[in-house]
Amino acid sequence: MAVLNVNIDHVATIRQARRTDEPDPVWAAVECELAGANGITVHLRQDRRHINDRDVRALKESVACKLNLEMSMAEPIVKIAEAIVPDQVTLVPENRAELTTEGGLDCVQFRRRLQEVVRRMHKKGIVVSTFITPEHEQIAASAATGCDAIELHTGAYANARTERAAQKQIGALVAGRDFAREKGLIVHAGHGLTYRNIADVARIEGLCEFNIGHSIVSRAVLVGLREATRRMIELIDKYGRAAEIRNSKSEIRNKCQ
Repeated sequence: MAVLNVNIDHVATIRQARRTDEPDPVWAAVECELAGANGITVHLRQDRRHINDRDVRALKESVACKLNLEMSMAEPIVKIAEAIVPDQVTLVPENRAELTTEGGLDCVQFRRRLQEVVRRMHKKGIVVSTFITPEHEQIAASAATGCDAIELHTGAYANARTERAAQKQIGALVAGRDFAREKGLIVHAGHGLTYRNIADVARIEGLCEFNIGHSIVSRAVLVGLREATRRMIELIDKYGRAAEIRNSKSEIRNKCQ
């Protein structure tokens, strides 16, 4: 059964809109943990547009569950990760002009740098995941460089305009999951997932962790962060459990035939 990591970047976005000290992402992390979140995810960008260095340090000291640091492979950021030692880092591409992370990390093109960063993170005891599109060559490169996990980019699914297009992307995610597991990788998923579209992705067995942020923070404006987190966990559990029951019944039928 997959678990939920809540990305709290946009709590910091609200704070930065006024360059003040509230809302504090540390407060947000507490609310998410009280609601049952498995982990807290933050992206320390080079431009510091939302999460800043102080936030990461404070979260490291206060988060009781998993702290997942999304980051580029830029040397100053890598050094911060080495100093803070989060439980996990998720390596992502970064473009200063983007509104949000666009596309997956090109592990093939940057293979040498990726291998170096993985080695340095492992030296600190940090689990390493790469945020990638569900393409075999990217998955293979992640495995070959020593990564522990991958996070499959679900943006193409989330942005699909028709049900047929969405199901095609689900097929690509399933194929990516299968290949990653063959390579010995743990499989996570995230990007663009909402309360409206989580069902089909949550039904995919073998996805261990979802990273979801914007949709949860958006709902939290209306219902509170604890309730928004709790509701997303309920949906992941509901559809994940239904998939497990369906597959279990299928296995029983096959054994009886």
